Amino acid sequence: MKQKYILPLLLILQIIGLKLLTFFPEFIEKNYSNGIYPIISKFSRRCLGWIPFSIGDVLYGILIVWTIYWFCKNRKENWKNKILSILSFVSVVYFVFHVLWAFNYYRVPLFEKMNIKREYSDEQLLDFTEKLIVKTNKIQFQITNDTTKKVTTLYTQNQIFDKSIIAYDKLSKQYSFFKYNVPSQKKSLFSYPLTYMGFGGYLNPFTNESQVNYMIPMYNFPSTACHEMAHQMGYASESECNFISFLTSTKENDLYFKYSGYSYALRYCLFNWEVRNPKIFEKLIKSINPGVLKNYQESQDFWESHQTFIDTGFKIFYDNFLKLNQQKDGLESYSKFVDLMVNYYKTNDFN
Repeated sequence: MKQKYILPLLLILQIIGLKLLTFFPEFIEKNYSNGIYPIISKFSRRCLGWIPFSIGDVLYGILIVWTIYWFCKNRKENWKNKILSILSFVSVVYFVFHVLWAFNYYRVPLFEKMNIKREYSDEQLLDFTEKLIVKTNKIQFQITNDTTKKVTTLYTQNQIFDKSIIAYDKLSKQYSFFKYNVPSQKKSLFSYPLTYMGFGGYLNPFTNESQVNYMIPMYNFPSTACHEMAHQMGYASESECNFISFLTSTKENDLYFKYSGYSYALRYCLFNWEVRNPKIFEKLIKSINPGVLKNYQESQDFWESHQTFIDTGFKIFYDNFLKLNQQKDGLESYSKFVDLMVNYYKTNDFN
């Protein structure tokens, strides 16, 4: 067999192998997520976490420039050889991607790990949403002393990074598997394009740096930072990271963190009601403090002002990427953490 066919064939074998891994979540949980991965992630973060800017973003920038150069250099090359070269590169990257982080897509779901049920009734969702509104309204008023004022965070983004580590430390006292070690939190150098792609942050799986879009509204910054840190700990599911972010930000005593977490969770519950029952949605909206609604409007205005075909195209790509990686609901998986919240708080109280 010619050498140029080996890596493309290995890509096919990788895809088949990953399909088989879906049947062995306990094996992945024990040997990778709680075995090999913590060693890899801590090593990466110790090496790169102290650097004030994102090494991962720099590497991506180099890759983009190199890709453009490669295509220009090989534009006259035989199309078959060009496709084989691309598939060989993808094969290597796909392998490294999984070894360094993505095997976590196949671990035991958090539902099972925390013994949380999946099902709930409309009555239970309504009761939970109403409690969230009361809690969010209360915190908004505690911060502003005015129900009509939006919350404006006083902290710098670096201070929020520091406080998020403290918040995880508090959560880990209740759940040891949420222990966060060796910080590596960065403001993404690609925040501007990330905004146009519709993302508040991402985890670089190759460098294990937690990247947050520094352009997003500041009241969202704590919950977004906590979300990306959950990815660092090896939780690949977007719904699980949303849930962990909610637990973490609301566990912190700081009111700005609590507000970020509760307002974020409430917004997802409202999305659910907007789809399920518009009449109940309208009724719920009327019970929310105007200041909270102003924060929601601030966020909506921010994303809408940066919405282009790039945002739409990238979301289609990312939706399919998630579906290929054990998240069958695609981008809708972000909102699935409502299932986790409703069932978790059947037996737990708000902080």
